[in-house]
Amino acid sequence: MDPVRGRPARILVVEDEAAARRALVQLLETDFEVRSCETAESAESLLEEFSPDVLLTDLRLPGASGLSLVERTRAKIPECIIFVITAYSSVETAVEAMKAGARDFVVKPVNFDEFELKLRRELESQRTLLEVKRLREQLVERVRDEEVWGESSEMQNVLRLALEVAPSMATVLITGESGTGKEVVARFLHRHSKRAQGPFIAVNCGAIAETLLESEFFGHEKGSFTGAVNRNVGRFERATGGTIFLDEIGEISPALQVKLLRVLQERQLERVGGTSPVDVDVRVIAATNRDLVARMKDGRFREDLYYRLNVFQIDLPPLRRRKADIAPFWRRFVERLARREGLGVATTSPDAMHALFAYDWPGNVRELENVAERAVILSRAQQIEVTHLPATVRDRAGMMDGSGIRIPGSTLADIEKMAILKTLDAVNHSTAKAADVLGISVRKIQYRLKEWREGAPRVEDPDAEDPEPT
Repeated sequence: MDPVRGRPARILVVEDEAAARRALVQLLETDFEVRSCETAESAESLLEEFSPDVLLTDLRLPGASGLSLVERTRAKIPECIIFVITAYSSVETAVEAMKAGARDFVVKPVNFDEFELKLRRELESQRTLLEVKRLREQLVERVRDEEVWGESSEMQNVLRLALEVAPSMATVLITGESGTGKEVVARFLHRHSKRAQGPFIAVNCGAIAETLLESEFFGHEKGSFTGAVNRNVGRFERATGGTIFLDEIGEISPALQVKLLRVLQERQLERVGGTSPVDVDVRVIAATNRDLVARMKDGRFREDLYYRLNVFQIDLPPLRRRKADIAPFWRRFVERLARREGLGVATTSPDAMHALFAYDWPGNVRELENVAERAVILSRAQQIEVTHLPATVRDRAGMMDGSGIRIPGSTLADIEKMAILKTLDAVNHSTAKAADVLGISVRKIQYRLKEWREGAPRVEDPDAEDPEPT
């Protein structure tokens, strides 16, 4: 068992000589999961179905050559380790194969001890790379976790529910407006489940043509429809041992709803054009921005499927209902995007923060991230001003007209006061957090609060004075 993959490594042997093929399979199958075939054409269909970690192929095959199989495998499964088998007289061809993507070649007759040493060395190297990739992805996911949960009480309640539900096998329905982070929550559930080492397969049901969606879900057999030249394994089978995430589940047709219900009930599916049931072991997480209860009532969504999917429901509130998350989200986005662009982290002016708080964010967290990206690029590591925000944000905030000119009636002092007070509200009245968000000193916030409380004369730059704030 490979601890990184969570299963034995898969090896596909392609050899047209029956005796040699059987010998290789017998030697390998003790420690590995092995499939074998005689031709490149048969091997190509197995690439989809079996998804090998290692390909061991003869270069001389009936029909398409082993070299063409090397090229197709490299295109379909870039991480696959490829060994080619060759006679002494064909070493030049083996070198060609290595240029096409093969890792090494094995000369006939195969010295198994020598080959096993090469194989295990390459698998160990690949295992290390996979582990590094997994750790890097975990780091990225932790950053994304911060970006979806935020600090508001609403999202902390969602987080507690997600942590309770994650270890179970129960299906989960995530609801919320577009851009609230439904897929990030689904990945969080997978990563904190007992299936975390298995695959996470996402399907956007609204982005795939209805005629193709059944094949995407369940796969198809060769010849089942025009263009089905090979057997294809669907997303459910690929998710075996892990989690499948069905985004925009409210968009699937009534006919497909029936078939999905059967899979959830029986844990079996039939490929398009197939006659034999295939066992599947997956956890299903679905998401929608639609009102599925309303769709049930008007007959567009099956009631029995709804209750199968909705064992646990997680509702993601829109950003306008959790404004306490705007400031921490904004800070994280600006920091991350500045690093990506190779820029210093810009501070955000009080005017700009006021605009962010005043806007209602119909596109939710995704829109906030897009606005942050624009602001980082336009400000070029200087302070982010209102002029660096899109017109929609400026206009709805009531701070600017379409030309970018300040609307009369709001003085700088008024705007500063509004920005500081709103930011303090958003960060639970922590002057340190508010200062960090606004890019000003704690001393300045404390002085302004004292000034507003006591009605003292305004000092333009309290940092230049030496006040004794209380």
